[in-house]
Amino acid sequence: MEWILAPWPWYISGPLIALIMFTLLYVGKNFGMSSNLRTLCTVCGADKTCEFFCFDWKAQRWNLLVMTGTVIGGFIAAQYLSEHQIPDLNPKTIEQLQSLGIESVGTDYLPTEIFGNQAFSSPKTLALLLIGGLLVGFGARYAGGCTSGHGISGISNLQWPSLIATIGFFIGGLIMSQLILPLIF
Repeated sequence: MEWILAPWPWYISGPLIALIMFTLLYVGKNFGMSSNLRTLCTVCGADKTCEFFCFDWKAQRWNLLVMTGTVIGGFIAAQYLSEHQIPDLNPKTIEQLQSLGIESVGTDYLPTEIFGNQAFSSPKTLALLLIGGLLVGFGARYAGGCTSGHGISGISNLQWPSLIATIGFFIGGLIMSQLILPLIF
């Protein structure tokens, strides 16, 4: 039972991801989570107000099942298959985050100052979540997909635009975490 509660090593999870990608490539499907948002909006009637949502969403039912399985699998893993896991962070990283006011770093999996319920009572945090969500949504739409679609599916298909998008995601993440985030906190 202990092996279930421990994080899976790369040599198990990596080949499993590769097997899933090979299967999707074999049956002619592309994987990505952001496309599910378009499908969900179409299912809810957005196709009546915007041409972007006018497409055969039923052809994407398989991807909705992947999304549903991801949510259910994440819930099961978090609630039943993991003990109180704390990431093993570099002490310098912990010190830097604590200097920014994130005191729970190193004591919990996610910092409660950012991801806890009290974060929703802060107008600053709500504004950051709203602006960040809009930027991620815009970026996923502008790039023609999200990090999982480009980084996993697109690169495994050897698509040049996916490699460029993935490099852009990493550069944007580095700029955000190293330059912008310290200014916000």
